[in-house]
This record gives sequence, structure tokens and C-alpha cells, in this order.
Amino acid sequence: MFTAFLVVTLLAVAANAFSGVAALAHFKPILPGMAKAGVPESWLTFPIGTLKTAGAIGLLLGLAGVPLIGTGAAIGLILFFVCAVYTHVRASDYSPQFGLAIGFLTLAVAALALGLAS
Repeated sequence: MFTAFLVVTLLAVAANAFSGVAALAHFKPILPGMAKAGVPESWLTFPIGTLKTAGAIGLLLGLAGVPLIGTGAAIGLILFFVCAVYTHVRASDYSPQFGLAIGFLTLAVAALALGLAS
């Protein structure tokens, strides 16, 4: 069980770290999808990029021996991605970024569930 937790959590860390840094850097390929979902470009730095990056760091801290931080980070990422999915649905945006939001949500839920189980 711990191996599955480790693998899923490291995947969640990598995905959120990449996505968070991409948002902080206003990476050009993500801009059309954000605009389609009705997200202002000014939100890429805060809250989007900052929260994703903080979530990745929190998950890492959970793996490094502070499980409450890791659990809190997973819960925070779940809430973030529930809101992201809701934003895409409200905007009727079913672009690839909608699929990514669902994938990120799934990773966060799996990391939390496996972390609580191990």
C-alpha cells in the first residue's frame, strides 16, 4: 500500500509542480484554455500558480515526515480542482484543460486516500 501511496503522491507532486510553475510563468500554451474557461490571466500568478505550487510542496513535506501537512495539501488540492472542474463546466469548456483538471483532481483524491490508508 505504501508503494502505491508513494508513486501516486510523487506523480501528484510532479504534475502540480509543473502546472504551478507554468501558471506562475504565464506559459503561453495554457493561456487560450484559461481564457476559454473565463479565468483572467491575472489569476495565473495568484491564486492558481501559487496554490498549485504550494500544494506540491505540501505533498512533498507529507512524504518527508510531516503527514498532517501532506494531508492538508491533498485536501487543499482537492478543493482547488473541484473548483477548477466547476469553472470549466460553468463556462461549457470541455477542452483538454478540463480533462487535465479531472486528472489532477483524481491524483489528489488518490494521494489523500492512499495516505490515509497507509
